[in-house]
Amino acid sequence: MSEWAAAIAALKQGGVIAYPTEGVWGLGCDPDDADALARVIALKGRASDKGLILIAGSLEQLEPWLAGLDAEQRGRLAASWPGPNTWLIPDNGRAQPLLRGDHTTLAVRVSDHPLVQQLCAAWGGPLVSTSANRAGEAPAMSAQAVRETFGGDVAAIVDGPLGGRDRPSTIRDLLSDRVLRP
Repeated sequence: MSEWAAAIAALKQGGVIAYPTEGVWGLGCDPDDADALARVIALKGRASDKGLILIAGSLEQLEPWLAGLDAEQRGRLAASWPGPNTWLIPDNGRAQPLLRGDHTTLAVRVSDHPLVQQLCAAWGGPLVSTSANRAGEAPAMSAQAVRETFGGDVAAIVDGPLGGRDRPSTIRDLLSDRVLRP
């Protein structure tokens, strides 16, 4: 089985996968699977109140989560994507509680990384994306670093290059335009 087929099979079974993003390696899972979300949070040793990012290969893949945004808000999102820009949008009730954490917003991004776009297309929608690291540690910068940190706890690794950015994505609030992470 190819690593792509293994990754899609793992996602369908509620597993956690690892893949390269624009700047760091990420952990991902099915954003609609509460058990898979809990696995990602446990692997990282992350507080469940923080929430996770929803990453997509196209704006259309995020449509169910964007319902309720007005034309101006949608225009701002579209103008910044694809790219390493994560936006906090009002949760319209579509997101799993662990995906948004203790927030009234949901973090979303359309990636410009070809591998992420292909992975989301193969999966048929967006994925969870959070840096591949234990809480408080530096993010993994290679497949080998993911293996060393998580071993067999990651069900599949889709190997490939990072997207050339030297840090995680910028995070900005859509309603206030406040930058939370430059």
